[in-house]
Amino acid sequence: MLINPNKVIMLPKHHTLENSFNKTISVIKSCKTINQLEGASRMVKNFKTIYSLVGYPKVLLYTLENTLNKQYKICQL
Repeated sequence: MLINPNKVIMLPKHHTLENSFNKTISVIKSCKTINQLEGASRMVKNFKTIYSLVGYPKVLLYTLENTLNKQYKICQL
């Protein structure tokens, strides 16, 4: 936050690892078709690409992939 003598200016907040993870999980769980899951799969791939540069716990990727696989099974029924 920057403070100007006349007003306060709020700077935009950057997405955090937690926000990105939670958003990806919610997108995966909301998928109802295989086509939607393909898009969610690309989100997981992008998550891995982006956060592998800065480092992240591997359990997050495992959880994303596990959730994606469970949703694939649900959509195939």
